[in-house]
Amino acid sequence: MPILGAVVLLIQLCFAYHALRSGRAYWWLFVIMGFPVLGCLLYYFVEVFPNTRESVKAEKAVRALVKSFDPDQSLRERVANLEDCGSVENRIALARSCSERGMHAEAAGLYRSCLAGIHLDDPEIRYRLAAALLRAGDFQGAHEAAVALQRSHAKHRSEDVRLVAARALEGLGRFDDALAAYRILADTYAGEEGRFRYAALLARMGKRGEAGEIFRRMLRNAERMPEQYRELQREWLAAAREQLQG
Repeated sequence: MPILGAVVLLIQLCFAYHALRSGRAYWWLFVIMGFPVLGCLLYYFVEVFPNTRESVKAEKAVRALVKSFDPDQSLRERVANLEDCGSVENRIALARSCSERGMHAEAAGLYRSCLAGIHLDDPEIRYRLAAALLRAGDFQGAHEAAVALQRSHAKHRSEDVRLVAARALEGLGRFDDALAAYRILADTYAGEEGRFRYAALLARMGKRGEAGEIFRRMLRNAERMPEQYRELQREWLAAAREQLQG
């Protein structure tokens, strides 16, 4: 028992020291020292745990669980907000919710409705419209929107807009034009998507040897990058491995 008491006292002193060093309220010292076990637990869960990585994971898990019970709650909320106020901000918010659920044609319609008045030439809304048209399978509309945006706002998300235009060209069956655009993106687009799409189109056009070399180079280069980079690019690296195995 004396040993257990000494251990508890040491833990209390550690928590008290942490409270002092981190600038917590002084009354925490009375809670920690006055209630040997409960006081330390209260201090940890009220002051320490909310700032830990585990807390962030727990919050994400809770949000995912809530969403699994009612996946369309946020969409209904966006619709209700739009009914109350048809502002551009509410239309954009609803368009995002539509995109998250694969309702890309509806999202494109909402983005198009925003292009009026002071937002008539808004480059971000126009980019989102082009991207939504691409996902909806309207490749001609997506390409026209992307090209028009490149001409009017060349610096706005230039690589993202170039990627939309290239993907639209591929969707239209203009493989040579798409390949030329992907060739540039392979060297300029941040991350691995540009390189993957370039190599994937090469493979689609029957140039599997050249495509395989690019896939292998992607994987070799990724091994020299930090783990965080590999995690961020996991989708494209996994796709490159699958292409090589196939």
